[in-house]
Amino acid sequence: MTQEGRSEVLLRWGEKRRSMQWDIRGAAVVASAFRFLYGCAEACLLPFLTIYMRRLGLAASMVGVVMGTKQLVSLVCGPASACLARRHDRRRVVVTVSLLGSAAACLVFLLIPSVVEQPPSPLCNDTSGPVEGAVVSHDLGDFSFQASSVTPSLSSVTRLSLGYENTISYKAMPSTTVSVPETGGVVNMSSPHSQEGLSTEDHTEDVGFVGRNPETNVSSGQNASQTLLSGRVSRSADAVEEWNQRRGEFLGGLKVMDPQHQLFFLLLLAVSLWAALTAPLDRTATDGLYEYLDFVDATDRHRAAQTWAFLGGAFGACGAGLLVSSLACLVSTSRAIHFYGYTVLAGLTLPTVLLLPMYRHKKQEAAGKALKALRLVRGHPRALLCVTTVFLAGAARSVVSDFLFWQMQDQGSDELHMGLALTLDLLSQLTFNLLSRHLPRFLTPGRALSASTACLALQCLYGSFLWGPWTVLPVQPLVGLGVGALWWAVHEVSEDIATPGTERHVLGIFQLMSAGLGAGLGSFSGGLVVQRFGVPVLFRGAAVVLALWTLSLQILQYQTPHQRRINYSQLLTADTSEASDSESDQDRDWLAKAMDDDKTNNNNNW
Repeated sequence: MTQEGRSEVLLRWGEKRRSMQWDIRGAAVVASAFRFLYGCAEACLLPFLTIYMRRLGLAASMVGVVMGTKQLVSLVCGPASACLARRHDRRRVVVTVSLLGSAAACLVFLLIPSVVEQPPSPLCNDTSGPVEGAVVSHDLGDFSFQASSVTPSLSSVTRLSLGYENTISYKAMPSTTVSVPETGGVVNMSSPHSQEGLSTEDHTEDVGFVGRNPETNVSSGQNASQTLLSGRVSRSADAVEEWNQRRGEFLGGLKVMDPQHQLFFLLLLAVSLWAALTAPLDRTATDGLYEYLDFVDATDRHRAAQTWAFLGGAFGACGAGLLVSSLACLVSTSRAIHFYGYTVLAGLTLPTVLLLPMYRHKKQEAAGKALKALRLVRGHPRALLCVTTVFLAGAARSVVSDFLFWQMQDQGSDELHMGLALTLDLLSQLTFNLLSRHLPRFLTPGRALSASTACLALQCLYGSFLWGPWTVLPVQPLVGLGVGALWWAVHEVSEDIATPGTERHVLGIFQLMSAGLGAGLGSFSGGLVVQRFGVPVLFRGAAVVLALWTLSLQILQYQTPHQRRINYSQLLTADTSEASDSESDQDRDWLAKAMDDDKTNNNNNW
């Protein structure tokens, strides 16, 4: 083929490609479905995670460390994985692996045992005591552990810890003997009873270590002398300890820890793994959809698809709370609903990921755009005020999301009340986003920032004085409106200071300051304050800080000069319909008139 023929073929192929119809509506529908389902999955689990940790027996300071670590892991893994996925054009693969991996990692939480007894729900009217002679089984790695129930009438009960949550209650008596078989059998723990004149049955507890083979399973109620297992020898406690040390330094280190620190270590690993797997999901999918819509000049549909996440979150939180409250009498089942719900909803989200548009521009993105966006934010005084506001707001939101449910639980609330509170918050944010097009007529970004911090301060102050299960609900719609106003103002400021090509990078800086650094600091400090002073003191302190910043923000906004930037894209479309051939050159000077209008709008912008 000659050179002219090749050029003609390439020209026809280019014209055919340009004439291809891009299904913008279909892409928006798929993106909305993805946002709805994944938002539902997140709201089903993430807000209730701190309550789950509290029920397992984790202290408040440890909960703060775990949640703060989660925020920092997401802060690092999210942008890094999105950048690598774009560079190697593997966005769909990354999103799919992230979704499936997070669904599998979510089930790891169910394998972590509790260090405290699970109290029955107040809705369950179960007054029956423990059944005499009942057998309780526990799994301890290479052995199955069985113990008969303890008579509740005994006093001076001591806790004997064998691992994570496997504890035995027994009467502490002198000269206790322990007999441990080598490969199976029964460990008989008995003590003399002559000092108090009690019968031997009240002071003897049979503990059975049974091998993995079901044929060697021996009931704990049998006596050691009645078992006919071969090769049984007696071991001392030192021999058992030496055998445990041979299982490795890692497991040996866990054995040295007390049960609560074991729980903390396991939860920290599980949450970090889950956060690392979920971090690429939202960022990578958002970037792929935005580049697709940007290529066809339809970026206005991107924010419309984002609003479906609020609706999905409202359904997920309300549905999870309703299911858990309905199954409150089944402690183990109700605790697992959040994790099974996330896994199921993540599976339902997978088909939308396979259809999600993941367009990538052939032109590589400039590496210096992030630094350029950072310089733009640093050089704009009002942008610095916005950065400080979102940082404090992110810390306050993290404090509320981590410990508001603790405060509600102390006042008698269950998961239904918590789910409804979160639903009202998300629905009010959705309402604000739907009405945001009409806000510039009567609301400026500066006023929106002040109003949002005032709403968050009111929520913290109100949350410290809760007096009943339902009392948190009236303030939640106001908080949702405040959060919506905050991010509307952030978008307006980002569009005002950004140069072409840096809009999303400037917005990403605000998001990282809020959801990354601010939320991490709020979780770390909030856990320490709750551990020492309690949840009400934490909320009142956060309210004072936000109230002081609200007043300071009003003063700084008036003293900070506004650096006007002309939006030329708006100037080119201003008053073009009013120009005509009959008008004079002075009347047709639309550029000067538009610049005057833009100056007036910018002066009233804050």
